[in-house]
Amino acid sequence: MQLVRDIGEKGLLAKLQRFCPAEIIGDDGAVIPTLPGQDLVITTDVLVDKVHFSDRTTSPEDAGWRAVAANLSDLAAMGATPLGVTVGLALPPDVAVSWVERLYQGMSQCLQTYNTAILGGDVCKSSVITVAITAFGQVEPCNVIRRNVAKVGDAIVVTGVHGASRAGLELLLHPELGENLRECDRISLITAHQRPNPRLDVLPLLKQIALPITGMDSSDGLADAVLQLCKASGVGAKIEHQNIPIPSAFTNWLPQNQALDYALYGGEDFELVLCMPLIQAQQIVQKLPNSAIIGTITANQEVVLCDGSNQNSDQLLTFDRSFQHF
Repeated sequence: MQLVRDIGEKGLLAKLQRFCPAEIIGDDGAVIPTLPGQDLVITTDVLVDKVHFSDRTTSPEDAGWRAVAANLSDLAAMGATPLGVTVGLALPPDVAVSWVERLYQGMSQCLQTYNTAILGGDVCKSSVITVAITAFGQVEPCNVIRRNVAKVGDAIVVTGVHGASRAGLELLLHPELGENLRECDRISLITAHQRPNPRLDVLPLLKQIALPITGMDSSDGLADAVLQLCKASGVGAKIEHQNIPIPSAFTNWLPQNQALDYALYGGEDFELVLCMPLIQAQQIVQKLPNSAIIGTITANQEVVLCDGSNQNSDQLLTFDRSFQHF
C-alpha cells in the first residue's frame, strides 16, 4: 500500500489535481469568471499548531495575522484585490476562550489594513488547533497574474528582501544568535516572521503594465517560486546571486552562504516573484523600494544560480531543498 509519505507533498497534489478542472488550478488561487469585466479569485490555506505556528514563537494575535497574510499574499500573487475571508477553526475543548479571541483579533488587525472583513466560517472539535482560511478576491481578467506565461528573455523581479522571516524564526528559537545584532535589526527580523505584509501594495504598479505578467508569491522560498514558475511555463532561468536582495542586518551577522540559504530556502517572506520584459521590470524596480531584478528567463529549462564575482561555481537549483510537508 502506497503511503502519503512515499509520494511527498508534490506527488500528493499531482494526484488530487486530477479531480479539478485543469484550466482552473495550478496558480496561487482559482480564477472564476463572474460579472462582465471581473473575475473572482478564491484561495485556501490551512495552518496547523506545531507545524505553522507554536506558543514558543507566535502569540495568538501573530498566528491570526500570519494566517490571514498567507491568504492575502496568494490573492496578491494573482493580481486580485481582497473582498473577504471565511475561517474554519478546529479546536481541542481545553483551549482558553481568550486564546481564540486573541487569534481573531490578529486576523482582524491584518484585514483592517486592507479594508477586508471576516465573512463567516465554521468551528469544530479537534485534537489539534487548525485554522483553515478561504480568501475571496476580485480582479479584471486582463490583470490576472499566471504562472505559465513566462517567456525567454523576461526579467525576473522580486518585490523585496528575502530571508528575513527565516532569520526572525531562528532568533525566536535561539535568542543567543542575536547577541551581535542591533536591537532595531533584531526586532525588524522577528517582526518579518510574526507579522508579514502581503504585497497587495504592488498591484497598482502592475496594472500599469499592458502585458501578461507571470508570477507567484515566495511563501515556500525564493528558489521554490522560481522553479515553480519555470516548470509551469516550460522555461529555465539564470539567477544572479549578487542581485538577490537580503536584509541589511545580514551583512555583518551571517556568513554569506548562510545568508544565501535563508534567502533561497527560508520561506514565508510573502514577497512576489514576477517575470516581465526588461523595460517594464526596470520601471517597477525604480518605483519599489528593496525590489530587484535577480535574473533572466532562459530556454534550457534549468534554473542556474550564478555568481558574477566568479568566487563560487554555478549551482543548479532543484526542488530537493524546498520545504515539503511530507
